[in-house]
Amino acid sequence: MLVGCFLLGSFSLIALTAVRWWGDVIVESTFLGNHTSLVVLNLKYGFWFFVLSEAFLFVSFFWAFFNSSIGELSQQGVGHWPPLGVKSICPWKVPALNTAVLVGSGLFVNWAHGAVKAHGLVSMDDSKGNNSKVFMGRVYTGGEYWRIQGLISLGITIVLGIFFTWLQATEYYMASYTIADSVFGSAFFILTGFHGAHVIAGTLFLTVCWVRLYLYHFSYQHHHFGMYAATIYWHFVDLVWVFVYGIIYIWGH
Repeated sequence: MLVGCFLLGSFSLIALTAVRWWGDVIVESTFLGNHTSLVVLNLKYGFWFFVLSEAFLFVSFFWAFFNSSIGELSQQGVGHWPPLGVKSICPWKVPALNTAVLVGSGLFVNWAHGAVKAHGLVSMDDSKGNNSKVFMGRVYTGGEYWRIQGLISLGITIVLGIFFTWLQATEYYMASYTIADSVFGSAFFILTGFHGAHVIAGTLFLTVCWVRLYLYHFSYQHHHFGMYAATIYWHFVDLVWVFVYGIIYIWGH
């Protein structure tokens, strides 16, 4: 009971911190105009360093997996990987589908990022119709065409992120081993679990960007750092999963 209270309090504090932080960034950039080009440049450098620190976090987990597996396999026929009694998950079923879903979502987030950039370069007030385009049977003028494309592609990316999380949860439920079953189980659930947490965070990040795009926060000649950061983060999640799939699922199997 006490542990549950501490867990709930910790998650509540994290959620409050994230909401307040995102809210301050949105207010400072969109409504106060405090994000000058120099501030945005520093934010980009800071975000890239954050992604680098996350990369080293996963490197440590991969290192632990390799160290344990090669140690077992180096025992000249005595050791086994996965250890005896542990039946690894077939990489050509749900994991392969998860890979297709996540890689496909990376294509859609690129589409969304390009649409938001174009939306920020074209004025919404286009009375002469110089930038009018037809999309899904309707004529859109100015930046509205790119805004609609961004909303659709970003929405598809969010749905694919949620679908990936659901598939991962289903895989956990059907797995024949737990985090307590040898070092293989520990390494598997730590790596895939941390990656899943990053997918959830990235999905929330993209959802915030979708709401901001819907509310015209990425307007004419307004920077789109939020969308830029979300796109970089999502591609990082994609790249990490490619390594997870190749090393943990295929090579580990």
